[in-house]
Amino acid sequence: MKKNRPVNLDLATIKLPITGFASFFHRVSGIFLFAGAAVLLWMLDSSLDSQESFAAVRDASANPVFKVVLWAVLSALAYHTVMGLRHLMMDCGVGESLEGGKRGATIAFAVAIVLIALIGVWVW
Repeated sequence: MKKNRPVNLDLATIKLPITGFASFFHRVSGIFLFAGAAVLLWMLDSSLDSQESFAAVRDASANPVFKVVLWAVLSALAYHTVMGLRHLMMDCGVGESLEGGKRGATIAFAVAIVLIALIGVWVW
């Protein structure tokens, strides 16, 4: 094994293409969803427990901090879903070329931004 390989540890100099950003943020959103699912499951469990707990969840959801957390979790879910569908389309042979991958990532980013904005309007 060659021991004197060049190593670039300065992350500021690495220039990722749009497909790299799409893949990186898809992984990050998946990790965030792992923790965010606990918030959504807590809301569901609490709201189905009794009328009082439903009212408590409804009252808690009026808090701006809670709305930001809910928006962040739902935004991660929307982004991860859109990028997951993009990956499924690529598995089916659509957009496998370099140009197709860039175009698909750009379209997926645009769709995700629109969905995230709509989720923000819905939450607030």
